[in-house]
Amino acid sequence: MRSLPLLLAGRLLPVVVLATAGWAWTSGPYAPDDVQPAAAPRPQAKPVAKYDKPPEPCGAVDAAAVKKLVPGAKPAGKEIELTDPDRRRTCSWSALKNFDYRWLDVSYEVFDSQKSAEAAYKKHSAGDAQPLADLGDAAAIEVELTTKDKQQTREAVVTARSGNALVTITYNGCDFESRKAPTPASIQEGAETAARAAMEQLTAQA
Repeated sequence: MRSLPLLLAGRLLPVVVLATAGWAWTSGPYAPDDVQPAAAPRPQAKPVAKYDKPPEPCGAVDAAAVKKLVPGAKPAGKEIELTDPDRRRTCSWSALKNFDYRWLDVSYEVFDSQKSAEAAYKKHSAGDAQPLADLGDAAAIEVELTTKDKQQTREAVVTARSGNALVTITYNGCDFESRKAPTPASIQEGAETAARAAMEQLTAQA
């Protein structure tokens, strides 16, 4: 009768031989040339932002539009000094003519990613804002009437997004003689006009 160690060695020998042969034919010297180790997955590239800086805001609205929207204002406008002009820039026009007062703001803000811009857009366009068609990737407008000391003021705010950038337009007006506000249609139309001009300037630099 054979001893137990010899019996186990005999049973294990074919396994060792097969394992050695498998290594020789797959990874060893007898492996075919076309067998290559699996390539490591490539890391996904970080999405590239569409805009790297805001455009010059005082150039967003031309002189003819300024004359119509803010009668009596200087066409050049006045840029507001902000802490980080590489991220956000704003220009304002305002004037009082024959008791009619008008104010226009054009603001650009650039974010690190489109996701951040989308979140900011949702925050700014929440509430009673109504969607605007054919203006960037998404746009909305809100028109509001306020009364203080019996003086009415009507204001429209347009928020529009293109890629990783936001365009915000603020347009308001009042009549100090009648103490009434301009019509909703006139304020909304003026804000939309400025918004489309500002968006055109932004997308031109993409």
